[in-house]
Amino acid sequence: MLHRLQIKNVALISEADITFDGKLNILSGETGSGKSVILDSINFVLGSKADKSMIRYGEQELSVRAEFLVETESDAAKTLRGYDIETDGEIIITRKYNADGKGGIKINGDTVTAAMLKNVTQHLVDVHGQSEHFFLLSEENQLKVLDGLLGESAINIKNKLMELISEKRGYKSEISSLGGSEAERERQLDLLNYQINEIENAALKEGEFEELKVKQNIIANTERILTALNSVQAVLTVDGGAVDGIATAKHSLSSITGLSAEYSEIFDRLESVGLEISDISETVSDLAENLAFDAREAQEIDERITLIKSLIKKYGSDEKEILSFCIKAKEKADAIADSAATIDKCLAAIKATDKKIFDLCRELTELRKKTAENFCKAIVSELATLNIPNAQFSVEFNEYDENTADLNSANGSDKICFMFSANKGEPHKPLSKVISGGEMSRFMLAVKTQLKDINGISTYIFDEIDAGISGFTANTVAEKFIAISQETQILAVSHLPQVCAASDVQFLIYKKEEGGKTLTQVKRLDRESKIDEIMRLTGSVNSEAARRHAEELIKGFKK
Repeated sequence: MLHRLQIKNVALISEADITFDGKLNILSGETGSGKSVILDSINFVLGSKADKSMIRYGEQELSVRAEFLVETESDAAKTLRGYDIETDGEIIITRKYNADGKGGIKINGDTVTAAMLKNVTQHLVDVHGQSEHFFLLSEENQLKVLDGLLGESAINIKNKLMELISEKRGYKSEISSLGGSEAERERQLDLLNYQINEIENAALKEGEFEELKVKQNIIANTERILTALNSVQAVLTVDGGAVDGIATAKHSLSSITGLSAEYSEIFDRLESVGLEISDISETVSDLAENLAFDAREAQEIDERITLIKSLIKKYGSDEKEILSFCIKAKEKADAIADSAATIDKCLAAIKATDKKIFDLCRELTELRKKTAENFCKAIVSELATLNIPNAQFSVEFNEYDENTADLNSANGSDKICFMFSANKGEPHKPLSKVISGGEMSRFMLAVKTQLKDINGISTYIFDEIDAGISGFTANTVAEKFIAISQETQILAVSHLPQVCAASDVQFLIYKKEEGGKTLTQVKRLDRESKIDEIMRLTGSVNSEAARRHAEELIKGFKK
């Protein structure tokens, strides 16, 4: 329930601090007194779009703080815990908005987004006004209403459906791991065999790619290499070159080697150098002779490099990874080829599970149809007391069979639509398409009377739901408010004296001038003030007869 509402700088309200009762709270006042400002403030703190025009003239920021008391296992509390926000049954929402278009939202002191706020407050309050849609206009919520009426019966069937769907998901997962359907397995086998053949036909060797790159580089630089080798050969072997120079040096030194060990050592070193130069000369000569440009070999190397690059792009960063991919592909192909029998068993199990799911869906549909029939009769009866005597209300179910049923939803296979007609002789049409604002208000009131707390919402807010109602119907509306408020808190704006008389707490919304400014004030009425307000609403003069009549109205609802 909404326990407390604090408003600051919203429209004509400078400050307001309102503590609500857990049952029937009525807001009344002259037209234009600011009742809508209270509801706008509530809508704002619940997550409706902010508007700078809401900020009180001359101020820079507005704020609204709402305190809710909920059960610790309510949907709202569970949603909060999903956001890692703790609650012991109290939910405090604070929302601010300034003239720069910026604001902030906190729940129990933690900053949240507007989307998070709405996810929480949708479980707290149902606001209904003449121009607004509400919970029951959604066909998805209409199905929730029927299941709420079914109670444990629906829950038990849905739990069984969840188990079967989970079981079926396991079979499908196993099939997927084994290659899927027959067509999918064939497709995978074709792909795997193609990949295996492509790799095996390439006959890769580890390190081959780098070797080919070296050969390709040599071929590309043949002319440069040959020029360099010939130059080296010339320096070493031409007349007067390095070989001849070493030979001359040795001959000159040979005549003095016997005179000193040092000369002999130099001679030996010259001889070693001469041998090394001769060896280098022979090696260079061999390299030059073997270096020849072979166009065919060059083309083959280019093609081989291109092939390996293609395989690297598909299967791995080098030959080792490509060969490893091939081994795994063979293993997977063997597993798929051997999986037919296992997959057939899984497919048979899925078929049997689908049959069980379908049977449960049909069982749930029949229960829903029986519940819908009784629900519709009750609503029509309620509407008759609310001055819609010719109302027709039904629930339309989609037809389905084993081929068209939704066998993957724990909610069953039903799609429903609330169908309505307010006038005799008029066909039933979807509720959201044909019902007027005034009819919608009364229809909703009839539904709320039947549902009480089924949708899990702890507070209903009605904005002039009783507009255009008077006399006996007004009395009925008041009684229905009382009935609903036994289970669910109600905040309602009303101009009906009967509704005000039925209230547990009455608030008067009024204007006053202060310091040259107009302010909207909220006053919680005591018994005497409540009687005065009822007399005002009946249009009576302040007389003993009028006062007795107001007192009788109050007593009539406090039996």
